[in-house]
Amino acid sequence: MGDLRVWLLLSAALAVAGCTRTSSHEPAALHPLSSAAASERPMLVVHKNESCGCCDVWVEHMRKHGFAAEVHDVDNMSPIKERLGVPSGMGSCHTAEVGGYFIEGHVPAEQVARLLKERPRAKGLTVPGMPVGSPGMEVEGVEDDTYEVVLFGPAGQRSFARYRGSRPA
Repeated sequence: MGDLRVWLLLSAALAVAGCTRTSSHEPAALHPLSSAAASERPMLVVHKNESCGCCDVWVEHMRKHGFAAEVHDVDNMSPIKERLGVPSGMGSCHTAEVGGYFIEGHVPAEQVARLLKERPRAKGLTVPGMPVGSPGMEVEGVEDDTYEVVLFGPAGQRSFARYRGSRPA
């Protein structure tokens, strides 16, 4: 069963590479913001590999929900993750910076907006791995994963939110 799941995830990543749609069942809180609200947010600076399709879909998810994004294609993500303090083993395929925080992986826009509103003492948020159903990893016909959005701060890590696909769990 593990080999089938790996095959499905790899197939999904390849299928998403050319896809530009996002989930049609996102919570109402994620509807696009007015241009005035978007202009009040700091710029999202995204570091990703040039060939990563799911990263492109995540960036579009963020833009759809009011974030301006500057995208940098890089060959080696390790120095960026190290500079920002992304904890070992908690990485994903792209790393963003916004408002003094890191955003690692497929974090929903709703949680990035919450982070910027609440401004906790923290380094950033991560969704480790590439959970099916998270923004940028939507796969038709495959059951969504349940996953945590994890906050990293001076006192360590804690759950910031829990999701089943694009819906809070």
